[in-house]
Amino acid sequence: MPKEFMRCAWPKSELDIAYHDKEWGVPVHDDRLLFEFLILEGAQAGLSWSTILKKRENYRRAFDDFDARKIAIYDARKVKKLLANAGIVRNRLKIAAAIQNARAFLVVQEEFGSFDSYLRQFVGGRPIQNRRKSLKQIPARTSESDAMSLDLLKRGFKFVGSTICYAFMQAVGMVNDHTVDCFRHKQLK
Repeated sequence: MPKEFMRCAWPKSELDIAYHDKEWGVPVHDDRLLFEFLILEGAQAGLSWSTILKKRENYRRAFDDFDARKIAIYDARKVKKLLANAGIVRNRLKIAAAIQNARAFLVVQEEFGSFDSYLRQFVGGRPIQNRRKSLKQIPARTSESDAMSLDLLKRGFKFVGSTICYAFMQAVGMVNDHTVDCFRHKQLK
């Protein structure tokens, strides 16, 4: 593969490659999309990201396109319907966390004007540009993800441990963890 088309070593399937090449690490400032990623990263706990990518469209349909206002008022009937939906991860704790996170998300939006404004404080207002040479150099968590996790937990969020927060930060472009030989590293610098 010519150097200009080298990519990080982790994407294997067509879906992973498309996600890597178009989305992973691109700075996201849209609150709805940030909320989507937060819920999907929490749903991924204990699973592969590929599994979640395959279920992403099902999640969008099942969770009202990640409209936090709608999710915040889900009732027992809606939870029962979600638990019966084979197109998503049917884990009662993860579904309850999505509802709780929608409520906490709305409070953060109210306090900070946007969820994006709240999140950017953890990276000094701009993406952290890392220069990793291999996947082995990419940590599972950082001091920034530790701080984000602690603050989110304090605000009532669930499934937001430091490792989940770091994966979220990578996904939404708060950090650039494309390896230096990957064509996306330079594009996202």
